[in-house]
Amino acid sequence: MPCIIPGMSEAERLNGTRFALAVHGGAGTILRDEASRSRAASYHDGLRRALTAGRDILAAGGGALDTVTEAVAVLEDDPLFNAGRGSVFTRAGTQEMDACVMDGIARRAGAVAGVFGPRNPVRAARAVMERSRHVLLIGDGALAFCRENGVAFCEPGYFYSEARRRELRRALEHPGRQPEQYGTVGAVARDRRGNLAAATSTGGMTGKVPGRVGDTPIIGAGTYADNMTCAVSATGHGEFFIRHAAAFAIAARLRHAGQSVDGAARAVIDELAAAGGSGGVVAVDRGGALALPFSTAGMYRGFVREGGAIHTAIYDEPYRSE
Repeated sequence: MPCIIPGMSEAERLNGTRFALAVHGGAGTILRDEASRSRAASYHDGLRRALTAGRDILAAGGGALDTVTEAVAVLEDDPLFNAGRGSVFTRAGTQEMDACVMDGIARRAGAVAGVFGPRNPVRAARAVMERSRHVLLIGDGALAFCRENGVAFCEPGYFYSEARRRELRRALEHPGRQPEQYGTVGAVARDRRGNLAAATSTGGMTGKVPGRVGDTPIIGAGTYADNMTCAVSATGHGEFFIRHAAAFAIAARLRHAGQSVDGAARAVIDELAAAGGSGGVVAVDRGGALALPFSTAGMYRGFVREGGAIHTAIYDEPYRSE
């Protein structure tokens, strides 16, 4: 189900002054029943808030890295999305969150895995990138680092949701069922200077084994950014995205095969689907072309480009614009 947004004209590419931003809020079996339709407006609103926050930074001349961080933080603060405040529960009834940021200028990156407490895991990931010599910190060590570096924490009750508890009960009652939704959030951006960045955050899979880490914090799997090619943020069955190095595979197709970002992203998503792994990505290339393909029944997603309206969508349908 491709949802491709054309890139800039050649003149605009050479000018290099326009920005582009895309976000996602997860993919999967998103039903079109009455309950889903009643919630759709709230999902569109959440996506628009994230896009507005990112667009405002870009419009003020801000950088791609700040843009994706803030856009993802907005989605983490929204309990509708499975990241930050809206994170799902593990099999043991705990919450474990993963996040990653990557800067395309020098391919700097930071990530955290298996954390609980930081209000915005994406900010924790950025702190790892900017205030440590490392790329990925996990568990208690990551939490200690976050406290030492001023990352904001919230009490456990902030992250609790009765709706997520019900999801866990359903998952435990049907342990062999594949997850219906892959609730990861993410953003990719190109700023006016031509710099790219990506950020991704997730609470993982409902009923996952404690300690399970998916593709979100793995560089080249769920998150990747390189100014020479593209920036990618993924949502889907993480084990497949890891095994196929999905985000990096898209960038490699641009670099080595000369493919467009839409062709590369679609090819990788199709490859994963053929192997049994469903999901989607948002991607932006160095010229500002956007791609938002997915192989599931739907993907919460949206985009905005300089001088244009904000567009959001859930199913394989025309975008809502404003």
